[in-house]
Amino acid sequence: MTLQQLSYLIKVAECGNITEAAEQLYISQPSLSTAISNLEKEMGVTAFIRTKKGVIVTHEGEELLSFARMLLEQADIMKEHFGVVNKRDPKFSVSCQHYSFAVNAFVDVVNQFDADKYSFILRETQTGEIIDDVAYGKSELGILYLSDNNEEVISKLLKKNDLVYEQLIEAKPHVFICKKHPLADMDFVTIEDLKPYPYLVFEQGERNSFYFSEEFLSVLDFPKNIQVRDRATLFNLAIGLNGFTVSSGIIDEKLNGSEIIAKPLKSDCIMRIGLVRKKNIMLSRYAEFYIKALKNNLSIV
Repeated sequence: MTLQQLSYLIKVAECGNITEAAEQLYISQPSLSTAISNLEKEMGVTAFIRTKKGVIVTHEGEELLSFARMLLEQADIMKEHFGVVNKRDPKFSVSCQHYSFAVNAFVDVVNQFDADKYSFILRETQTGEIIDDVAYGKSELGILYLSDNNEEVISKLLKKNDLVYEQLIEAKPHVFICKKHPLADMDFVTIEDLKPYPYLVFEQGERNSFYFSEEFLSVLDFPKNIQVRDRATLFNLAIGLNGFTVSSGIIDEKLNGSEIIAKPLKSDCIMRIGLVRKKNIMLSRYAEFYIKALKNNLSIV
């Protein structure tokens, strides 16, 4: 197995077609097919199902791709660390739940490593996808929360995918509502106070159980529920429908606007927000800076 073979594997998966991948790699199609076949034989897997229209990645192929991405990334980080090559173009990806502090830290990374050419990815996405992204090497870091309600299930899933969790902060849950909401003048709100209003939650796709929810109140039965996919839609509905959602209470007016406010929720629940990463890997300098920026934004010494 060589790093070149791994790079070929990733390119074929990206293109979904061996002919197109060969053209982009400036090698012949037979040479590329042979390299992929040799890698499959050595690993004892079938990475792709060949069809007339191209290739389809198998489940074994997805696993092989995750290791390939990780190994290539680690090789680049090692070369850069020891000065074997000139500084590479900045490249970093993070997947996270919908937190403004995660966005602010990402902005800090882009500003710190601004260059003529870079590739940065910020994915505000579903909880299950965050775990998948880090497990399969699509993102170097993930950000999600644990509580007494979901910790057992999420922790088992992290362990299964060889991921580790590092807690950043503990936060008491807050309700996000618009500043003209009927509850806006209250010092704190209760679950009973909230029942007349639409509960806004982030949709979790096929894994739409409360274990994967971003909002711990999803374990409770609210009469009015609306699921959304993005932050802007959620806040628009909070303003237009007097809806509410539940999060950490950390809110940024520059990102979320001045119309949304946070009110403490009377609850014994604690949200433990932290980082997810692959076990026993060397982080890139971009990931290291992102973690530092996160802690600065959260005022963690």
